Amino acid sequence: MPDTFQTFRDPLLSLYQSAVDQIAKRLDANPTNKARGARLTLPRSAASTLPGIAAEIAQRAFDQERGVETSQSQSASIARELTNTGIARVCAELSFRYLNALARGDSKALSELKHEFVAGTCDPAWLNTLIEYHLYFESDGKRKPIPYIRASDDGPKTIEIKTGARVAVAGDWGTGAQPAIDVLKTIADHNPDVFVHLGDIYYSGTSDECQTNFVDPIDLVLRKGTLTPDVFTLSGNHDMYCGGVGFYELIKRLNAPPSIQPASFFCLRSADEKWQILAMDTGLHDDSPVSVADAVTFLEDDELAWHCDRIREFPGRTILLSHHQLFSAFSPIGAADTSGKRSALNPHLLKAFQKMSASGNIAAWFWGHEHTLGIYKPFAGLKRGRCVGHGAVPVSLIDKIYDTLPDLEEPPEIIEATKLGATGGVYTHGYALLEFEGDVCRAEYFEQNNEGRSRVYVETIS
Repeated sequence: MPDTFQTFRDPLLSLYQSAVDQIAKRLDANPTNKARGARLTLPRSAASTLPGIAAEIAQRAFDQERGVETSQSQSASIARELTNTGIARVCAELSFRYLNALARGDSKALSELKHEFVAGTCDPAWLNTLIEYHLYFESDGKRKPIPYIRASDDGPKTIEIKTGARVAVAGDWGTGAQPAIDVLKTIADHNPDVFVHLGDIYYSGTSDECQTNFVDPIDLVLRKGTLTPDVFTLSGNHDMYCGGVGFYELIKRLNAPPSIQPASFFCLRSADEKWQILAMDTGLHDDSPVSVADAVTFLEDDELAWHCDRIREFPGRTILLSHHQLFSAFSPIGAADTSGKRSALNPHLLKAFQKMSASGNIAAWFWGHEHTLGIYKPFAGLKRGRCVGHGAVPVSLIDKIYDTLPDLEEPPEIIEATKLGATGGVYTHGYALLEFEGDVCRAEYFEQNNEGRSRVYVETIS
């Protein structure tokens, strides 16, 4: 990953960033420009240079799609500079056009672009990688369907965790960049029994990204020496941008039996039957956002029934997990009404929560999606709504993530003195740690700063 990491809520742009990131790694592994028989030497490695160029191109497209004029909203014309950086930009622009043509199913444009790659100055790694990305699309340009596992195929299976387990939870962590590694090292210091990721492996959850940005750090840092925690991951929107290919391959191989994650939703139960953790799939229906309204995601009916059954049959307390938020004071959910007002709630997830609450005791709900820490006061019938999406994605202080949206009808409030700090001009990253003991769960919320880890908040869930 580059020194500065930028991501977009757009499947095509995220796939484009994934492709360029993979191309950069291949160029670094074999830096000879075979198209010209000369060495292409960027000012820095391709892996630290090309993703930044791709982010600029993606930002321009993102702005143009929404009619926003920014410094990145420049002409898409390709400047034919023969400097190394100029060639890199040419290849990156051609790649963006290639994936756009692929998404449109425009075979004529694809043929013309292939000719430009072959006849031009781009290393063969560019075109070869882009051709591989055909596997994510059908012949008509639509992305291949997500291989979602139905509740009837999963059955009533639950996964046992030990009594008194220590569970680490982090959201939006799968960048593979240094902040993610630093957070994981600190999590490893707690010697957790279980690590749960709340979703989003960047940029678009390809098989390569699932390996390099998730499995490799887990194996090198978390599962090191005598540490052998079980690892589970939820379905986020970025995980579904490539059609879920990488995600569904990943969950099959994260753990050994009997702890294999059976689907994009699952249930972890303590051996003493005092606590269960129910993980929901909210990413399935947020794989192709075009506007804010499309972010109002929901659970499949049979999956919701599955969760209700797990709660109904269980005598203890339940903690819910999801990628998306039930509510937010800081990010829009859905479109504004005719008067310009917005709801802080996702209406579909609210109905799901009400059905699950009628089935048993829900003690808390943890989610990610927003790249922040939000420890909310009771709201909409939920006693503890917790956003722990500050796992690794950098967010500039300029973004003012704790400014409440001005058009909310009824904004939820966070508990005082629980805001993240800052280091190097960005908000800090971190995670939550849950420790179960009998009828009580101790929850601690951490941030990573220059001095190491700091505890932001601690509470007792019962």
